[in-house]
Amino acid sequence: MSESEFVTHEGGCHCGRVRFEVEAPADLELHECNCSICSRVGYLHLTVARSNFRLLSGEEDLTTYRFNTGTAQHFFCSACGVKSFYIPRSHPNGYSVNARCLDPEKIRSRKITPFDGSEWEAHIGELPTLED
Repeated sequence: MSESEFVTHEGGCHCGRVRFEVEAPADLELHECNCSICSRVGYLHLTVARSNFRLLSGEEDLTTYRFNTGTAQHFFCSACGVKSFYIPRSHPNGYSVNARCLDPEKIRSRKITPFDGSEWEAHIGELPTLED
């Protein structure tokens, strides 16, 4: 398998009500953000185009949280409280999946890059763009 070859990763929340799949490389390029919400929940960002994400189950179990500009849509399981994915302000045409919520079977490696989300406006240009 080449580094750029996509695989289908599966994942979900802690209780299993919310399940999803995402097309992404086996060698994951992740961002660890230090903003107020990401640092509190230990979120590791795997950002993908909307077409590479599919919610498999649990839509009825999701609750949405918005803050600040209200652009980002943070989806939490209403039963266990885990945020396994959301629509980010930085990429409203995609999803950010919490890599910590992915089933480990298809992950070959993880490269984690820090992102200064506490100064979001000054650093947004450092994030990769999405192609869809």
